[in-house]
Amino acid sequence: MTTQHHPTRTVITVAGDMDLRTHPHLAQAASLVPAHCTTLEMDLSGVSFMDSSGLNLFLLLRRRLQAQGGRLTVTGLRRQPRHLLALTGTRRLLTADTAEQHRPSAPRRPRG
Repeated sequence: MTTQHHPTRTVITVAGDMDLRTHPHLAQAASLVPAHCTTLEMDLSGVSFMDSSGLNLFLLLRRRLQAQGGRLTVTGLRRQPRHLLALTGTRRLLTADTAEQHRPSAPRRPRG
C-alpha cells in the first residue's frame, strides 16, 4: 500500500487482498488523511479480492468524509471487488472513476 498526499486529496493505492487480515493496516492509513483533504481516493487496481471487511471500511470512511464535507472515491475496480459492490448495492454510494462506469462489460460465458 502506498499513500500520496496532494493539496486537497489523498490517494491510497492498495495491492493484494482487502480482507480481515489487511483491514487494520488500511484503516490506519485512512485515519492519517489530513483534515484539509476533501477527497480520499482508494485506488484498487492492484486488488483482486475484497471481502465484507473491505466493504465495511469503505462505508465507514464514506460516512466520516461526508461528515467533514469530503468524499470517498474508489477507482481501478477489478472484477471481484466490482462484483461485490454491485451485489451489495453499494457501488452507487461510492464515486467510481468514469472509465470504470462506462467500460462495456465482458460477455458472459454460458454456464453448463
